[in-house]
Amino acid sequence: MLASDRIFGAVVVLGALGYVATAAQIPAPFFSDPLGTRAFPMIVGSCAALCGAMMVWRPDAEPEWPGLASLGALLVATIALVGYAYALKPMGFLLPTAVVSAILSYQIAPRVVPAILAGLGLSVGLFVLFRFVLGLSLFGFPRGWF
Repeated sequence: MLASDRIFGAVVVLGALGYVATAAQIPAPFFSDPLGTRAFPMIVGSCAALCGAMMVWRPDAEPEWPGLASLGALLVATIALVGYAYALKPMGFLLPTAVVSAILSYQIAPRVVPAILAGLGLSVGLFVLFRFVLGLSLFGFPRGWF
């Protein structure tokens, strides 16, 4: 199992270096903060490269792979998040966020009513935060509704 960790770590390092190289090509806007727009992606890529290098340098001798139930939960979460990315623009912010938040909340604690309430609360709370506090131009519902 040492080889699998080292191979995965090397792939992570290569991907992170490509990410940093791409981030280095981001053009600097005329008016920007002193740190610049490249800083955050370069920090993320550097941290990923460091984590990958640690996997190559000190791999886990006996990694524990998740069971089928955990892999199924990861698959459901991945499908929900990919669907969310595609549904966000045509459906607006509130509906897709409520549905995906409820699905993910249900996976954390499998109780239907609290998951639905958490989805609705997160959807409305995040919309208020992003739209009115941070000033982002989000559409709450599909544009044709109003």
